[in-house]
Amino acid sequence: MERIVFYMIALIMIVFAIKAVSSRKMLRAVIYLLFVLIGIAGIYFLVDYSFMAAVQLAVYAGGVIVLIIFSVLLVHHIELRLEVSKLSQRVLAGLLSLSGLSMTLYAIFTYDFNVVQNTNSIEVNDIGLGMLSYKAGGFILPFEVVSVLLVAVMIGAIVIAKGKKLEQ
Repeated sequence: MERIVFYMIALIMIVFAIKAVSSRKMLRAVIYLLFVLIGIAGIYFLVDYSFMAAVQLAVYAGGVIVLIIFSVLLVHHIELRLEVSKLSQRVLAGLLSLSGLSMTLYAIFTYDFNVVQNTNSIEVNDIGLGMLSYKAGGFILPFEVVSVLLVAVMIGAIVIAKGKKLEQ
């Protein structure tokens, strides 16, 4: 049953991801992206990572999407139509996406994942300490990368909000 639910969520995410990058209307593209991010949270819930699912919903589906929607609605018309990119730009974007996918798949298939059997439940306090630890097994670097990502999203939202005013 879980496999069927996984494939349904994955199919929904793929459809909405394609619609997000191919839609010419800005607001619709953002809403499609919202459904993709909710699907990622659904997969986290499916594998019983409730904390990560909550973070996914709060930070990405909640914060990032709302920031982008506000910037679009405040500055542009609600049905803003995006420009059609040149064929060379689309080919370059496709090649970069494929290279990123290949690097990700290479990293996944060559990494030696160690399964840890732990009968104790993990507390939120342990997750917080692990996020801020710089020792072996700590996650301070990914934590900082997410911080940089959120700053980049805010800058991107400002650029979207400014629109053609930046060109003048």
